[in-house]
Amino acid sequence: MQITAGLRIPQRLPALQVVKTSVAVALAWVVSQLLLPGELPIFAAIAAIFVVQPSVNQSVGKAIERSLGVIGGVVIAFVIGLIFGSSTWIVLLTIVLCILLAWALRLSPGSANQIPISAMLVLSIGASTPEYSIYRILETIIGAGIALIINVAVVPPVLLAPAHDAVALLGREVADTLDRAAASLRAPQTNFQLEELLLKARLLRPMLTAAEGAITGAQESLTFNPRGAKHRNSLRADIEQYERLKALVTRSLGMTRALRDHYDDSLHLEPTVQAFSGELCRAAHDLRLLLQNPDDPAVEMVPEEEPMLTAPLVIGTPHPEHWILIGSLMEDLRRVREEIVGETD
Repeated sequence: MQITAGLRIPQRLPALQVVKTSVAVALAWVVSQLLLPGELPIFAAIAAIFVVQPSVNQSVGKAIERSLGVIGGVVIAFVIGLIFGSSTWIVLLTIVLCILLAWALRLSPGSANQIPISAMLVLSIGASTPEYSIYRILETIIGAGIALIINVAVVPPVLLAPAHDAVALLGREVADTLDRAAASLRAPQTNFQLEELLLKARLLRPMLTAAEGAITGAQESLTFNPRGAKHRNSLRADIEQYERLKALVTRSLGMTRALRDHYDDSLHLEPTVQAFSGELCRAAHDLRLLLQNPDDPAVEMVPEEEPMLTAPLVIGTPHPEHWILIGSLMEDLRRVREEIVGETD
């Protein structure tokens, strides 16, 4: 079961992409036979299959990769076939040579794979003539061009929703982390509670990575996309939120770790700590104010209120056993406040 698990993916490709690939292959095949009769348009079909991608940007990249790979492979095969012929050993040595050449030039996987495949096909089923080589290059360009046109014309996907949802989810979790830290300062905590507090805070890191990946996917989906212009402002707002949350994740984790490492049972008796707990609740409140969007039902709306964060606390001299923790927490709170109210340099 484990051996075959890699053969399947959790979700099927979108049906639209399958339809677009099929249409692109069919059109590339027909057009190539009309314009370049004589040989089966295998190169056009291969190019069409690989060039239809989830985004236009990926399609452009694949089109360039495949075209350059085919040109390189066909030229190498033509030269070698012209000099040495196309015997079995020559075909094998040509394939190995193409693989080594692609490695030496540090080519991308798409081009690196296409060069030996093209050379092998030309030497094994083609004739070593300039016309044949030129036709195979033109055939590839036709297939890649048709696939690119199909991908642009037929509803290119705009992947803004996953990015927006990931950023909103991250923001809510940062606010919840601040609330949990505030609650832990108001009453004595057990070791288990402190470990649980830190464990939940550490979940912010994979959420941050997921949000970054979703934003990257959204940016890629808008590149070369005819519908991209009207969506860029929305994505820009999510990117700005993400950059703010990235700093807040670091501060929230730092506060939680310092709290776990330097905690003692008398910490909640410090007057400054109780005031600090209130400031953390205000920070969480104001962060939710920044995240709310009347048009987004996934984000819980906070009643219309003014931001609650005050100026940083002025603290008295803490107990000698608490001053390191309180100082660390206050510095992190200061930076959290700067991020939320927009006072960073």
